[in-house]
Amino acid sequence: MTKQPDLAGEYTFQNKQLTVHRIGYGAMQLAGRDGGKMVFGPPRDIPGAIAVLREAVASGVNHIDTSDYYGPHITNQLIKQALHPYPDGLVIVTKVGARRDSDGGWPHARKRQDIIDAVHDNLRNLGLDALDVVNLRLGGMMGPVDEPFEEPLTALAELKQQGLVRHIGMSTIDAKQLKHAQSITDIVCVQNFYNLAQRSDDAFIDELAAQRIAYVPYFPLGGFAPLQASRLDEVAASLDATPMQVALAWLLHRSPNILLIPGTSSVTHLHENLKAATLKLPEEALAILDTIGSAAPKPA
Repeated sequence: MTKQPDLAGEYTFQNKQLTVHRIGYGAMQLAGRDGGKMVFGPPRDIPGAIAVLREAVASGVNHIDTSDYYGPHITNQLIKQALHPYPDGLVIVTKVGARRDSDGGWPHARKRQDIIDAVHDNLRNLGLDALDVVNLRLGGMMGPVDEPFEEPLTALAELKQQGLVRHIGMSTIDAKQLKHAQSITDIVCVQNFYNLAQRSDDAFIDELAAQRIAYVPYFPLGGFAPLQASRLDEVAASLDATPMQVALAWLLHRSPNILLIPGTSSVTHLHENLKAATLKLPEEALAILDTIGSAAPKPA
């Protein structure tokens, strides 16, 4: 019998219509690598990718993060092949705002028609009549960029009014951009680069928590300096855990509105990641971990 872990409890979005376990699954790594181009082309092991998706859901995951530009199209097609018809309560979150070119690049795709086409691509390849959550991807890979986004967000809001999108989120934005986005439509989640070593969003996370807006960090082990990584390794060894498990457990501890989407193409690594839900961080470990990154100063 497959165990059903708690997955660090549940989180209910501000609109009360979506409830998910705090540890989900990020499907980005399911697409293969072709000539060194990340997330481009089919996976090396299609049955293995399908097995990871099915095992994630069997293990209690009810929140999958994806995008039709992973592959492109391939990751969503794998999700559909593995899980459709989808079990009740499974929340699939996707992203728009970029596309893939023939070289595997990630050019912006933020015109009105780009957004409409992307939503329909996601619907078709996932086999859905409506998308639970669609994040509008802005900024650069590592942080927000001050840029206009009224056109793509308004297009998403119109698709929501049409019933093709249920909820809207934003990715790689700052607090000022969130406020502007909220003048256009309701925002239920923010997905940004954040982890133990990269903590510029500390004050932003607290603001979002106060508004009951979910915060979904990506790259939980990204951007670590060698000294920071060695400290994380030391804490992990003292707890008989992996660095990833410790990094994920710290994020769960950081704020109740943080939802995790660790990704992997391995069933073994999937189970390792999910065990972060049960990893307890003693005070002495938390003290060391909190020294790894410098928190951004909070407003007075």
